[in-house]
Amino acid sequence: MNINQRKRVLATGAAVLMAAVAFAPIVACAQMDMQKTVTVGGAPMYPSKNIIQNAVNSKDHTTLVAAVKAAGLVDTLSGPGPFTVFAPTNEAFAALPAGTVDNLLKPENKATLVKVLTYHVVAGRLTAADLAAKVAAGGGKAELKTVEGEDITVSKDGDQWTITDAKGGTAHVTIGDVMQSNGVIHVIDSVLMP
Repeated sequence: MNINQRKRVLATGAAVLMAAVAFAPIVACAQMDMQKTVTVGGAPMYPSKNIIQNAVNSKDHTTLVAAVKAAGLVDTLSGPGPFTVFAPTNEAFAALPAGTVDNLLKPENKATLVKVLTYHVVAGRLTAADLAAKVAAGGGKAELKTVEGEDITVSKDGDQWTITDAKGGTAHVTIGDVMQSNGVIHVIDSVLMP
């Protein structure tokens, strides 16, 4: 290798090293965001735990956890995913017509319960930044295919994310980007209906 070739190799190596050093803070920030522990329902949601391991500790999601257990979805939502879960609070379930939750939790209504719950799940990890990109690309709205099979529509309403279901009902994200080892949870204030 002659002197000029060595200089080019050294210059290329130096450029790669400088790019790596410049990029390192961005990677570190992204990793820190992914490791941020958020409190939901009075309990810390650890990014190192899966959706079920975290959800069972939230006092605001006891109805959702009971429904997930009754539907037989614990193993699925404990699996590798990744999943994006729009998680209704206890208040959201309480706002449904009287008797709806009790009726859904009956063994004979398991198929309907599974349909409702999987309508709150989208395959993949969609952070608020991902949702923003999809909404921008969609001209203000983004259609997301749920695990249940039907779409939900995401849009921005002022400072809030709005999720619109197939029946025209809306929910707002009250706590976003609750990172999980197998996805992300966005807490919502209403139950979505397929």
